Amino acid sequence: MRLGVLASGTGTILQAILEADLGGSAELEVAVVVVDRPCAATDVASAAGVATRLVARTSFGSAFDREAYSKEVATALTDHGVDLVAIAGFGTVLHASFFDAFANRVLNTHPALLPSFKGWHAVDDALNAGVKVTGCTVHIATADVDAGPILAQEAVPVLLGDDAATLHERIKAVERRLYPDTITRFARGELP
Repeated sequence: MRLGVLASGTGTILQAILEADLGGSAELEVAVVVVDRPCAATDVASAAGVATRLVARTSFGSAFDREAYSKEVATALTDHGVDLVAIAGFGTVLHASFFDAFANRVLNTHPALLPSFKGWHAVDDALNAGVKVTGCTVHIATADVDAGPILAQEAVPVLLGDDAATLHERIKAVERRLYPDTITRFARGELP
């Protein structure tokens, strides 16, 4: 099975995916990393010998054609024979057409225990709500942001004195272990 990874940032989640066994290279291989902007994730992919593709988002205003852009991303993945997609910090919300093209084959990781604290500011929202526990969720991504079926979750305590940076780093440590494991289990058919 061929995995495509969507990334936009430093590539720490991508690095964890690349370093994980993923069930052995014969079962699941990272075929391509698609980014929406120049970023460090392409360096991480290149260092691992993985193909990269920049599908640059050129508009951030009301003129942005989300559907056309999403089709370009889907084409970049299908050009590399991708069977399964892992979103690893991709900075662009994709149109429903993307999720139709890869129905029930797009996974995402989120820094909270969904369904609580959906969206981009999950760590800040958890801190502002005063919760004692938050965590990490891996789910099937759908056109409804952070609303797809949950595949795995792990709790992370909120410690006295935590700020967004310290809490998010502890969540990322869990994420870097939980996400690759869940991708592998999903690819093997062990998860719905």
